[in-house]
Amino acid sequence: MLETVRKAFKVPDIRKRLLYTFLMLVLIRLGSQLPTPGVNAAYIKEFFESIGGDASNFMNAFTGGSFETMAVFALSITPYITASIIIQLLTIAIPKLEEMQREGTEGRKKMVTITRYVTVALSLIESSAMAIGFGRQGLLVKYNFINCLIVILTLTAGSAFLMWIGERITENGVGNGISIVLLINIVSRMPSDFQSLYKQFVKGEKLARGVLYAAIILAIMLAVVVFVIILQDAERRIAVQYSQKMQGRRTIGGQSSFIPLKVNTAGVIPIIFASSIMQFPVVIASFFGHRDTAILKGFSSGNWLDPSDMKYSWGLLVYIILTVFFAYFYTAITFNPLEIANNMKKSGGFIPGIRPGKPTSDYLTRILNYIIFIGACGLVIVQVIPFFFNGVFGANVSFGGTSLIIVVGVVLETLKQIESRMLVRNYKGFLNS
Repeated sequence: MLETVRKAFKVPDIRKRLLYTFLMLVLIRLGSQLPTPGVNAAYIKEFFESIGGDASNFMNAFTGGSFETMAVFALSITPYITASIIIQLLTIAIPKLEEMQREGTEGRKKMVTITRYVTVALSLIESSAMAIGFGRQGLLVKYNFINCLIVILTLTAGSAFLMWIGERITENGVGNGISIVLLINIVSRMPSDFQSLYKQFVKGEKLARGVLYAAIILAIMLAVVVFVIILQDAERRIAVQYSQKMQGRRTIGGQSSFIPLKVNTAGVIPIIFASSIMQFPVVIASFFGHRDTAILKGFSSGNWLDPSDMKYSWGLLVYIILTVFFAYFYTAITFNPLEIANNMKKSGGFIPGIRPGKPTSDYLTRILNYIIFIGACGLVIVQVIPFFFNGVFGANVSFGGTSLIIVVGVVLETLKQIESRMLVRNYKGFLNS
């Protein structure tokens, strides 16, 4: 990884893109420290401490801690992520959106424009709910129309500006801009999490025991990271053979290829969906001032796998079921085996031993269901490990399974893009010479 970055800095174009990305990341962190006018930051901090668990960790990680202090970028790019998911789901139900998706570059531009509008609308709704709902409970220093309007416009503008920065990074920097914004927010929280782990398990212990605890913590984190890398890169390759045919005096076709089916086909989306659903009752109940009921405690991950009180761990079982369900659901709406089988048939391709058409579609579906189950089990392992240590040892940190998958996935994808840009440059040099 370091070797790739070192070589990239030797290429003027890539070096310029890397510096542009870095400057944008500095701008993001500055915006994450600017306080929103008229907000009582102490209230939102107390609110998070009262609900605890996955809700606070999830928002702290995704916003880089700016939500906890109610900074200008408090909403981060979560409205954009939500809008993207909504638009993607609606393409199944609305034929017009499905046509846009198939129109190529022009269609994708229209989809991006619609996503932007939906992002702004969601930002307005979320900021309005926070300013009006929580403003009455102490979020605003002085609850009135002007202060509510200032908070709504500030948070909406901050989210829209982050979306713009993400698009500029994609265009002028390296990697996917939205993913890079998420990455820097998650990474920015890690030093405080490491400091918290140090104070809790290492500080005050004897030297030998402190070193042992530190080594165990690092070994567990390294093992989880390696497991996530394997999960992200693992794929099942389905062999495809193309029949030969005559075109004029030339014989074309006859090549062999493969269909790469990723084991973790849905990425981090199932965990995000499951986390959002588990947090929704807690946040809504807190909105009305109810936080300590038995049902709500089951929805909060801060109460899971606690040896002294295991009765609330039923929420973890619900969380696991939701993750597996959304792994199948999201893959079903984004991967169409029948369409792939028909495209293969039109181009003269077939899977050895499988007849073209419906048998190929059934074969791909069967393989895909098996792969999705393995990927979902991998996601469950990654997401349960932090809950286990949080519950049993009280190691409450903001980075969990979701954060690690995002960090590893974004880093690997960005490095691949840098390598591909360097490869294209070498090809151009060869052709020019």
